Amino acid sequence: MKTAPSVRQMPGQDEALAMAREVLEIEARAITELIEKLDHHFVQAVELILHCRGRVVVSGMGKSGHVARKIASTMASTGTPAFFVHPAEASHGDLGMVTRDDLFIALSNSGESAELLAIVPLIKRQGAKLIALTGKPESTLAHEADVHLYAGAQKEACPLNLAPTASTTAALALGDALAVALMRAKGFTQDEFAAAHPGGALGRKLLTHVRDVMRTGENAPRIQGAATLMQGVLEMSRGRMGMTAVLDGGGRVIGIFTDGDLRRSLEKGVDLHKTSITEVMTPGPRLIGPEKLAAEAVEIMERFKVNQLLVVDEDQKLIGALNMHDLFRGKVI
Repeated sequence: MKTAPSVRQMPGQDEALAMAREVLEIEARAITELIEKLDHHFVQAVELILHCRGRVVVSGMGKSGHVARKIASTMASTGTPAFFVHPAEASHGDLGMVTRDDLFIALSNSGESAELLAIVPLIKRQGAKLIALTGKPESTLAHEADVHLYAGAQKEACPLNLAPTASTTAALALGDALAVALMRAKGFTQDEFAAAHPGGALGRKLLTHVRDVMRTGENAPRIQGAATLMQGVLEMSRGRMGMTAVLDGGGRVIGIFTDGDLRRSLEKGVDLHKTSITEVMTPGPRLIGPEKLAAEAVEIMERFKVNQLLVVDEDQKLIGALNMHDLFRGKVI
C-alpha cells in the first residue's frame, strides 16, 4: 500500500514576509553593485550600438533567454531596432537572420553557455560586433566579446544559491540602462514612442488628442454673455454636461457657468430671470487646445479639480468642450 507523500508545513505569515524582504534586498543589492561597476565599457557598448548600421540581435539560453527577449523588446520600442534569436535555433538555420551590419548581444551568467559559444565564431566571421553580458568577466564569452559588461550578482536570491534570480534581475536592469541610454542619445521623442505603441491603453493615451474626444457644435453647450441666468440653466440642462460656456459677441470664451455656480446662486436667492449670466459665471475658466493630447486634459482636470474643459482655438473662440465622461468613453482613463 502506497503512503501519501509528506507535505511540508507552509511558512507562517512572518516567515513568508521575512523571506520576501530578503529576496528583494538581495536583488536590490545586485543592482546597486552594478552601479559601482559601470565604467567606460558601458559607453563603448552604447557607441557600438549607435554606430550599428543593421539591427541589434539579442540572444540567451534559459532564464537569460527570457531576459534577452525583454531587452530586445524594450530596445525595439524605444528607437533601437532589435529582435531575439534563440541560440539553439540559430545553429539550425536562424543564424541567417544575422548580417555583418548587425550587432549581437549575448547573455549568459556563466559566460560558458554551449549554445552561444557554438555560434559566436560564426557571428564574428560574418563581421558582426559582439557585446556580452555575463557574471564572469574571465569567461570564454567575455573574452570573445568586443565589449563585455558585467551583469552578475554576488549571491542569488534562491536559498540554494542556484536558481537564476538576482543575476537575471541585474541583467534585466543593465539591459534597461542600455535601452534608455540609446533612447536619450537618439533623441527619441514621445511621438515616436506613440507610433511604436498604437495598441492598448498606452497607445490611446499617447495618440488620442483632445479633438478626438471633444464635443462640438450643439453638443458643446454655449450661451451669450447677454443672456439671463435662467437661459443659462436651460442651456446647461440641454447640453447635459453640467456646464455651459459663456461667450462674447465674437464667440470668444469669457467664462463658464456650472452646476456649482447654479447652487451658489440659488443659495443667495438671486432672481433667475433678472440676473445676468455674467454675474454668476466663473470667469477665466480652464481652457485647452484641440491639438493637445487627451492625457494633458486629464492632468489639467486632476490638478485643478475640475470636471469640464472648454476647447478653444488660437483666438480663444469656442470650438468644443469635454468632461471626464468623454475621456472615459475614449478610454484615455
